[in-house]
Amino acid sequence: MEATGTDEVDKLKTKFISAWNNMKYSWVLKTKTYFSRNSPVLLLGKCYHFKYEDENKMLTARSGCTIEDRVIAGNVEEFRKDFISRIWLTYREEFPQIEGSALTTDCGWGCTLRTGQMLLAQGLVLHFLGRAWTWPDALNIENLDSESWTSHTVKKFTASFEASLSGERELRTPTVSLKETVGKYSDDHEVRNEVYHRKIISWFGDSPSAVFGLHQLIEYGKKSGKKAGDWYGPAVVAHILRKAVEEARHPELQGITVYVAQDCTVYNSDVMDKQSASLTSGNADDKAVIILVPVRLGGERTNTDYLEFVKGVLSLEYCVGIIGGKPKQSYYFAGFQDDSLIYMDPHYCQSFLDVSIKDFPLETFHCPSPKKMSFRKMDPSCTIGFYCRNVQDFQRASEEITKMLKMSSKEKYPLFTFVHGHSRDYDFTSTTANEEDLFSQDEKKRLKRFSTEEFVLL
Repeated sequence: MEATGTDEVDKLKTKFISAWNNMKYSWVLKTKTYFSRNSPVLLLGKCYHFKYEDENKMLTARSGCTIEDRVIAGNVEEFRKDFISRIWLTYREEFPQIEGSALTTDCGWGCTLRTGQMLLAQGLVLHFLGRAWTWPDALNIENLDSESWTSHTVKKFTASFEASLSGERELRTPTVSLKETVGKYSDDHEVRNEVYHRKIISWFGDSPSAVFGLHQLIEYGKKSGKKAGDWYGPAVVAHILRKAVEEARHPELQGITVYVAQDCTVYNSDVMDKQSASLTSGNADDKAVIILVPVRLGGERTNTDYLEFVKGVLSLEYCVGIIGGKPKQSYYFAGFQDDSLIYMDPHYCQSFLDVSIKDFPLETFHCPSPKKMSFRKMDPSCTIGFYCRNVQDFQRASEEITKMLKMSSKEKYPLFTFVHGHSRDYDFTSTTANEEDLFSQDEKKRLKRFSTEEFVLL
């Protein structure tokens, strides 16, 4: 009975934390984001310009309206559609209990895992759908900046808090209607895209069976000494994502792999060995690779000398974003305007949604409100991600990024490097893991060091 009582107390705590964080971060979500009409906006390699339609509307703008109130032309709608189409993964609550804990929510501790999921999801979108893909319904979802957001949030907080006090489980149903895929799209290509759109999201579902879901990621995190409820840093999450992709048994995931840079060094031959590995499907083509590079952009604070490099990275179409944030909060950085980064925030706590059902609603996996943050506020610890479809793409990318590193570096040594050969050629211990130990001793040492260096996430 004592253990059961402890579990109930833990559940009560997590429900309260979930409700509190939901209310806390909703005010941030409601805050309007301002974009300049004079500067281009870059989003994962795509460039957008916001321009006024005519002089009359320009005069209206001078009256003091915010940019959301102005009628503007150019690429505004295209930018919104592109941004909203990126997959948004946030805190969830009331999902199946995580094994070895009483937790049914990641609210308050899982934000870096969520930003890692978003980065991997963008890699999969590039792999299966391509950078030009956008979700046809992107502009139809409700904007979180609407005035109704406040009352909705307060009601949700009140209901969650009251349920916590009474010990009752809230019974929720999706607030959005399900839409039929059949007959909705005009051609087979669009139908195929929607199938992969749903498939990618389902791989990140909050259930033990989802290959990249929170439950699986936590299992791999245990190999590095992490457990559910702990805080995860960007470097640890990079290694967890690598293991998750390596262990994924879904046939359609056999054509993609993940490489994590060692001590800010990408060993070209190690990457190409991964890409050239034989595919279980019998296809002799190269594997695609997602390259993750954990870096520090300074000491205690981010060094502004790295701003131009970060901008350069986010200007590449094969960039899949940055797992980063500011102290105590992890964000998924996907673009920039001037000296501000554009990001998606995982801190809004949503209800569990079963993605195994047919035609599950997609709206809660897409963020309608881009947010901006000054580069100066960025925590120096982050992980940068790139996607390369084959060996030739990797070779071109490594050359392009190397040139960018040299041009942007004011220090003697660049932020990270690409070198020829294998890591073993440089007297590094082999990082091949055996079947009983998913992380090698060398990896464990690096992960332990990263864990002590990185910021605490709330």
